[in-house]
Amino acid sequence: MIAFIGNQISEKHMNKRIKWGIILTIGIGLSGLGIYQFTPHENEELTAADALPRENKSKTLKVNAQVITPHLLTDEILVTGRLVPDEEVNLSFETSGKITDIFFTEGSSVKRGELLAKVNDRQLQAQLKRLEAQIPLAEDRVFRQNALLQRDAVSKEAYEQVKTELATLNADIDIVKANIALTELRAPFDGVIGLRQVSVGAYASPSTIVAKLTKISPLKVEFSVPERYAGEVKRGANLIFNLEGKLDGFPAKVYATESKISDMHTLTVRALYPNSNGSILPGRYVSVHLKKEEIPNAIAVPSEAIVPEMGKDKIYLYKDGKAQPVEILTGIRTEAEVQVLRGLQVGDTIITSGTLQLRTGLPVTLDNID
Repeated sequence: MIAFIGNQISEKHMNKRIKWGIILTIGIGLSGLGIYQFTPHENEELTAADALPRENKSKTLKVNAQVITPHLLTDEILVTGRLVPDEEVNLSFETSGKITDIFFTEGSSVKRGELLAKVNDRQLQAQLKRLEAQIPLAEDRVFRQNALLQRDAVSKEAYEQVKTELATLNADIDIVKANIALTELRAPFDGVIGLRQVSVGAYASPSTIVAKLTKISPLKVEFSVPERYAGEVKRGANLIFNLEGKLDGFPAKVYATESKISDMHTLTVRALYPNSNGSILPGRYVSVHLKKEEIPNAIAVPSEAIVPEMGKDKIYLYKDGKAQPVEILTGIRTEAEVQVLRGLQVGDTIITSGTLQLRTGLPVTLDNID
């Protein structure tokens, strides 16, 4: 009996050992699997890529190029300006009254002094007639008093009195004529008259605008330059301005500058363009090209060909199918080109596109060459 109980206890201990052994074996297996999964292995694709020939990994870059030739380089100031009329005024009467006549055609050219419109002056005309009717009698009195004075028949005071009466009458006539002139609207200068703002029969006062008169020959070109160029813009300087839609430029000449620099740190400049046939209307915006300096036989490159690096400028040359960098010293800069003072020779072929992708010795092919 005791031996049987002992055998049962031994079997239980043996079963526990087997269970823990199985559990331990499974745990070690799982741990090994996890370690294997997270351990770096060789990437077959990368290994295959590294095994490829080097020439397959270094692709040839297609670029545009330009052969260096000396040419005229113009240093200029490029700004935006506006065309303004030489003279412009809102036309209005100097007196009040009902408009009786309008003599101009809208949009037509008029001459200085031409009668454009008129307000009612009938009352003034009546006053003028009454005063002018008194002139013969007043002049006759002066004549008779003068004859009597010569014979000492009247005093000099009597003669002076009738003479003063005649002068006063003439002065009154001049005043009425001046008032009549105020009822007439005349062109103050040659120009083109715009659209009328009133009609016949309307009541006009000095604040009533009848139309706008504009002198378009010549035209003023008004523009502003940065203050750093203020000393370079002189009276008499020639410039060219361009209009949108026009291929050819138009010449103008600087005739005046503002007396001080503006709060925007610019100097306002005005130039004159003859506009003899009146074909260009004021109000348009223009591109103004003001020449500063002309350099003959200059070596210049497109600004996009220059690669700034570590405070220096360099350009890539095309040599034997590869890109080769060269350090350059630059001069003046225009809108599209940069002068090269040192580093390039006439006949060099420079790369003008894809400059950010270029490296020393990179194989390149020329897609286009100027």
